[in-house]
Amino acid sequence: MWTIPKPNYRTGVCAEGEIAVNIGGVRVVLFGDVLKRYPESRLAELVDCSTQNSEIIASLCDDFDPSRKEFYFDRDPDAFKCIIDVYYFDEIHIKRGICPICFIKEMEFWKIDQSVLDECCKSYLSEKEEELREIASKVKVILEDLDVDQCNTGTQRCQKFLWRLMEKPESSLPARIIAIASFLSILVSAVVMCVGTIPELQVADAEGKLVEHPTLEVIETACMLWFTTEFLLRLASSPNKLRFVLSIMNIIDFMAIMPFYVVLSLTYLGTSMMELVNVQQAVQALRIMRIARIFKLARHSSGLQTLTYALKRSLKELGLLLMYMGVGIFVFSALGYTMEQSHPETLFRSIPQSFWWAIITMTTVGYGDIYPKTTLGKCNAAVSFLCGVIAIALPIHPIINNFVVFYNKQKVLETAAKHEVELMELKSGRQVRRKSEE
Repeated sequence: MWTIPKPNYRTGVCAEGEIAVNIGGVRVVLFGDVLKRYPESRLAELVDCSTQNSEIIASLCDDFDPSRKEFYFDRDPDAFKCIIDVYYFDEIHIKRGICPICFIKEMEFWKIDQSVLDECCKSYLSEKEEELREIASKVKVILEDLDVDQCNTGTQRCQKFLWRLMEKPESSLPARIIAIASFLSILVSAVVMCVGTIPELQVADAEGKLVEHPTLEVIETACMLWFTTEFLLRLASSPNKLRFVLSIMNIIDFMAIMPFYVVLSLTYLGTSMMELVNVQQAVQALRIMRIARIFKLARHSSGLQTLTYALKRSLKELGLLLMYMGVGIFVFSALGYTMEQSHPETLFRSIPQSFWWAIITMTTVGYGDIYPKTTLGKCNAAVSFLCGVIAIALPIHPIINNFVVFYNKQKVLETAAKHEVELMELKSGRQVRRKSEE
């Protein structure tokens, strides 16, 4: 129920206790008693100011018509319609289509505190401010890449150039060639690792055991030398060594390189330090770690990076999925064990052993190595299968939505950052031309 007089848009001279404001061509008549609810606001100051004091009026508005007692403001009328709500509802909502950052500037002009914003609008504003910070950081990175020639010393210029060459494929043609070569080396290394396990392509050593073909070892050695050189150059040119070392992707790179040199050390030095069997076991264990090099592909794939970030943002949904599955596995494995005890040839020996059956049933894999033989057990299996399908399907849509939203957001931020840099270049070009003309 509206208990306070509404603002109106009538024409003519204002009555006593009213003021007329013209916001971008839209005339609004407001009541002074309502505006005084926020005495520190600009509109409340207009009510209290004397129409004879031109200096005060000029500091509060853009123009003033004494005959109609109308104050003129060159501001956004749509934003003003939202702002006057604070005098009537003690809160403000930002309407769709209005830039929240511009709206905050409007609130600052009208001297309205941001605390009156509704909670939903505050979260929306914080999200936009975060996007602006991300755009600013991307612009900063782009400008740093453009300022290579402005470094103080030759060493700094060389370090900056090398960093761009190894980390910024879009900066130049040689950098793009290096990125493609690194990508191909990862693929070749992964293929060699897989092909080397084919018995037909292996050769027998002096003891008659099958080992990798020497040609494949040469190819793998060449790839590892490339990875090592690339890693050392990136480390040497990094502007922040500590951040470089603690980066997840760089840790993966190190874990992909390290087993190769440890295997070499154990192969040539291990026989004199420990038993040959222990050396061979250590070598086999470290060779398995070579699979880490496939994760290096994420460095050259924006799609894989986006997927990683989307999964991080979907930890809550993934946690719910694991919770649903954990509860279902425990319940249905216990029911399956209890219902199958009456059968003499039961395959459910214990509840922990039944966990395996519950996992493969709820995930719709169903290997068939463990299966129920009683009627009640089959009914329990059918219910567990249906519950598993529902439990897996429920969080899938939020996870996919997070991926799509984050991917589109990154594209928009990259485009906005590039446009910001282009605008800065245009402004700097205009300033240079003005100085030359002067």
